[in-house]
Amino acid sequence: MLMPKRVKYRKTMKGRMRGHTKNGAAFAFGEYALKSQGAGYVTDRQIEAARVAINRHMKRVGKLWVRIFPDKPITRKPAEVRMGGGKGAPDHWAAVVKPGRILFELSGCPEPVALEAFELASHKLPVKTKTILRAQVGG
Repeated sequence: MLMPKRVKYRKTMKGRMRGHTKNGAAFAFGEYALKSQGAGYVTDRQIEAARVAINRHMKRVGKLWVRIFPDKPITRKPAEVRMGGGKGAPDHWAAVVKPGRILFELSGCPEPVALEAFELASHKLPVKTKTILRAQVGG
């Protein structure tokens, strides 16, 4: 699973997910991209499941770029523990995704294959997404 090698603080505050993404909204590498239309946390397991789904459908023809990284620790308290007693231990890692963020990019494969691969990947993700093409956007 994806996770940072080290972090400054072991536990972080929740924060808010208001507004659109500041960066990561433009094409950087590929010809096709999967773009977020909603806000949410995408966990390390969900990123990996989507990546595997894309690679399986493409039969590893072409190149895939993962544009998000889970760098936010999500904490959990153990089951059946009473209220209080401080914050729980880090449980898993998640990436904060806001509307407009490009999650994955693809190049080197036919357009129908890329569109179908992103359709399969979108089922693995908790945020609403759409597929965009560099030719349509211009970039």
